[in-house]
Amino acid sequence: MLVDLKLAQENIINLVKRLIESLENDFTRAKKNYNEVAIALVDEFKAEAAKVVYKVTKKMAKAQAIKLLEEVGISEPAIRYKQYPFEFSGGMRQRIVIAIALASNPDVLICDEPTTALDVTIQSQILELINKLKVERKLSIIFITHDLGVVANMADRIAVMYAGKIVEYGTADDIFYDPRHPYTWALLSSMPDLDTKEKLEAIPGTPPNMIYPPKGDAFAERNKYALDIDFEVEPPLFEVSSTHYAATWLLHPNAPKVNPPKIITDRIERMKGAHHE
Repeated sequence: MLVDLKLAQENIINLVKRLIESLENDFTRAKKNYNEVAIALVDEFKAEAAKVVYKVTKKMAKAQAIKLLEEVGISEPAIRYKQYPFEFSGGMRQRIVIAIALASNPDVLICDEPTTALDVTIQSQILELINKLKVERKLSIIFITHDLGVVANMADRIAVMYAGKIVEYGTADDIFYDPRHPYTWALLSSMPDLDTKEKLEAIPGTPPNMIYPPKGDAFAERNKYALDIDFEVEPPLFEVSSTHYAATWLLHPNAPKVNPPKIITDRIERMKGAHHE
């Protein structure tokens, strides 16, 4: 899902209302051919998004939508504009979603798992497209993903989240070469490394029930480095450097010194070696 922060709340509401009206108008046709309704709604969404922002006619909005399809790499966009969803591959459908998000000329783009369910080749193409748009449009990208390989290739700054809160924040180098939070250690340890015969690490336990959040640090129950205070008081973000912060009591001046696990230090050394080659 890609969200444009530049659309005002009332514009989003109006857009949704128009889409609902379109769905209601096409309901009888849906019984005959739901794909026809689906593509009609895709067309309507692209055009309406442009109309809401630019306040132009439907004809002008269609022209803008076709231009956007071309920008995101859809060949023959004027023809593709009217095709059915099943005629597009998963990668092409993702490109169309990106085109919809670009319709309002945003400054910030939120990409929530944009490469999920795509094969490695298509994933690479989508990431390349996002990077291209970032440079050409001078976009700021907020990229939400569970794939640390994607993070390593895409991110300038990284926020590691657990139980809905940021537990570590820093530059890509901070997080990959100097991680400080035990959850970050656990994530990095769980990454498969084809260059070694290391056993794939798993994070013990299960995530907390956020309907009834635990007292103290939400990661404490799964953290073998947890201190007594972790079960009582939620840690603040401690400053590691001017660019790097981590929410762990291990960074308190009075805390016992705990080093990252060997699997992490070994990986950091290998990454440093590969970087210098």
